[in-house]
Amino acid sequence: MNRRKFVSVLGGTALAPLAALPGYADAADGCGVPVARDDGWPVASARDDKLIDRDALCRMADRLAASTNGNVHSVLVARSGKLVFERYFSGPDEVDNRKVRNVVFDADTLHDIKSVSKSVASLATGIAIDRGLIASVDEPILNFFPELSDLHSPERDRFKLVHALTMSMGQKWVEATPETGDEDNDEARMNRSPDSCRYVLSLPMTAPPGKEFFYNTGALALVSAIMRKATGRPLDEFAREVLFEPLGITAVEWKRRKGDTDAGGGLRLRPRDMAKIGQLVLAGGRWNDRQVVSKAWIDASMTPRFEASSAYFYGYLWWLGRSLHNGREVHWAGALGRGGQSIRIVPELDLVVAVTAGYYQDYSPQAFQMQASVFRDVLRATTA
Repeated sequence: MNRRKFVSVLGGTALAPLAALPGYADAADGCGVPVARDDGWPVASARDDKLIDRDALCRMADRLAASTNGNVHSVLVARSGKLVFERYFSGPDEVDNRKVRNVVFDADTLHDIKSVSKSVASLATGIAIDRGLIASVDEPILNFFPELSDLHSPERDRFKLVHALTMSMGQKWVEATPETGDEDNDEARMNRSPDSCRYVLSLPMTAPPGKEFFYNTGALALVSAIMRKATGRPLDEFAREVLFEPLGITAVEWKRRKGDTDAGGGLRLRPRDMAKIGQLVLAGGRWNDRQVVSKAWIDASMTPRFEASSAYFYGYLWWLGRSLHNGREVHWAGALGRGGQSIRIVPELDLVVAVTAGYYQDYSPQAFQMQASVFRDVLRATTA
């Protein structure tokens, strides 16, 4: 998928208009008031109205719950290190690409976060580099694959880890879309192939590595294999020890394909834990006074490396965008996944927004606007 088409995939949205209005689960002591749990999150009280306009967010959530076209599953907002708003809904979902109807979501429901997985993989890669398990992002990719020595060529020898992290491999890649299906879809072909890394590295070149942004989920098959080779463990096991456990994230499912972790989109997390990932990034890699990822890696990941479209840039597997807040521009970093999954971090507002949804097969502009409007409504409800 080239940079002009990526918005469609990221905004990949509603299955179909819901046959019945979805319901919602609410905190017992007030609309959207987070419930204190033993999970490391400090929560705002119902009387704490300095951090967020709760009434505005409740009106937004009520509109989502009453919408016949909406299929948002959760909206969580953290401000100044506190969880200040939390609301869950009900509606259809997909698990392993199979439709599941009438799911009632709550704080304990794991959700498929699709390509948000890529940004989580970036954090784990940063930890491996922090620990000296990988020398740097400038390591040649083929150095990790001696078994693929027959693939060496002047072009492929220029592949570096940084090119996989910035979606700038310079290869032809057809990403999953409804129009292509499995007939012309490199992701499906890669998954069917006996060796995913050989498949990706064998793709034809369209540009020199590091010159152009071109969205390529296959690059994450390389990242996952490199992490296994560098750490001695599959990516999901490494991430569980060095990333999830320090954050108190205990409920995790991360799918594997052919023995390697599906870093491109196989992770399932609870929305509260998605918000923790955002808070970790907002705090420069710290959680509860523990440095989990180096600030240097966070800063490098959030540095614009390529223009992905007229409105978005790309760092190390993180999207970088701009939005208006009270008439002025604010910058945000985002982990964005098909179906409406997102973690957005707004440093200027000390704000984290996590959203899950079920728009997996609707790639229309209207569906993308639905999930983007949730973030705009949260910005409007955030005081300066």
